[in-house]
Amino acid sequence: MEIAVVLPALTSVLCLAFAVALLDQFRQRRRSYQAVWALGMVFFFAASGCEAIAGASGWSEPLYRVWYLAGAVWTAGWLGLGTALLLRRTRFGFAFAGSLILAGLFTFLAQQRYQYADAGFAATVYLSAAAVFAIAIAIAAQRRSSRWADLATLAVVAVTLVSLLLMATTTLPPPGYALDPATDVPTGSILPGSLRLLTPFMNVTGFFSLFLGALFSTYTLMPRHTILAYTLDPDQPAARRLAGMAVAAVAIPVNFLASLPGAFRALLAGRLDSRVPATILIAIGAVFPALADSLGRFGTTGFHYIGNFLGVAFIFAGFLVSIEIINEVRVPFTRIVLRPARRRAHGQEEPGEPH
Repeated sequence: MEIAVVLPALTSVLCLAFAVALLDQFRQRRRSYQAVWALGMVFFFAASGCEAIAGASGWSEPLYRVWYLAGAVWTAGWLGLGTALLLRRTRFGFAFAGSLILAGLFTFLAQQRYQYADAGFAATVYLSAAAVFAIAIAIAAQRRSSRWADLATLAVVAVTLVSLLLMATTTLPPPGYALDPATDVPTGSILPGSLRLLTPFMNVTGFFSLFLGALFSTYTLMPRHTILAYTLDPDQPAARRLAGMAVAAVAIPVNFLASLPGAFRALLAGRLDSRVPATILIAIGAVFPALADSLGRFGTTGFHYIGNFLGVAFIFAGFLVSIEIINEVRVPFTRIVLRPARRRAHGQEEPGEPH
């Protein structure tokens, strides 16, 4: 069978299994991030399923429309939102705000470079919306309010609804889909610029949220070695708060790198929190689809199928490593336990959940 059938089919199977496992966790624990991650995986499943069906029997306009919305626009944004909800009780809101700003800038610059047809003022509107949401999220995070995650949810839901409206009102020229002539990978070339620009907006936000969220969780769980100290105390004068945020942007990566040798020694000694390798796998998994999307934007689509497969495989592996060591392993939606749960050590709550 062709790679255009096998890899998307395998990807869709992994996504479906992941979504079922997440929904089963949500049924047990009722954490909003589990439901949102599950929804993101359902979107990933739908997009990969469309690619597998099209690889076997050919593309059609309905398949193309579902593929673009579910895969190109929604998946990354909703997975990134799940990470935001997981970390809503932390200062990760600053990172999410930064992700939104980067997404807005990237969207604006993409229009300046490619000059998508029928974009109108969409790039400016999207950049402005990103800035407004980012400022509001950063202010909430500075006040130590978990409401920043609600604002993040509002942003992702709003973009999702806008994309639905734009797709519903778009008339596609025959044959109703567009493929790369060299690889037969679908592209967005026949869609209006106002819709195409939502792809980098959601993908950049989602990728950085998922990737930075995994690194943030790793940083909070690993033994830390502080080289640069900083404070984000909201009771400080405004000038010192801004200075603290600037120092933190440098201090956190420096302290993270300085902590790696100690984390490696803890791993060899069997003292490293089991969720650290899980979050590292998730961070690695976030990179592959983002890389495939970036290459596709520059006209190289040959990495598309393998990038998506590797992405979901690494993220799912991270999830399995986490539940294998921390939670009981059982058949989803049943009481059939394959492996009893192991109790967490004192103080090992999930990142973002209250102690």
